[in-house]
Amino acid sequence: MTLDDASRRLIDGNNFATIATVNPDGSPQTSVIWIGLDGDTVVFSSTTGRRKIRNIARDPRVSLTIFDIADPYRTIEIRGTVELTDDPDKELPHRLSHKYTGEDPPPESPEVKRVIARITPEKVIGFSL
Repeated sequence: MTLDDASRRLIDGNNFATIATVNPDGSPQTSVIWIGLDGDTVVFSSTTGRRKIRNIARDPRVSLTIFDIADPYRTIEIRGTVELTDDPDKELPHRLSHKYTGEDPPPESPEVKRVIARITPEKVIGFSL
């Protein structure tokens, strides 16, 4: 699925997203995350020990909601599946930190394992007043 220009602008902006994953017992789990674009996929960074990553490794279906910080009545929901890939150079958290804060992220120990989560949209629902 190709993202439209309005969705791309919302993702490219400094807007936070909330990702919903499915816990092992079937209950929902949500996390607020920083996001970026890579072609027609939405990417975010996380460490392998986080609940959302463990949930995605077991069940890759997610729902991602993004709202415009300047106009919270403008939102999109992206439903899709996630592919996880290792990020040994920790490039994505640096890129996202510069996007959101203009600075490098705090240093992490080499033992911290990061992954890139790539969401392939299957359905995009927009809303605005």
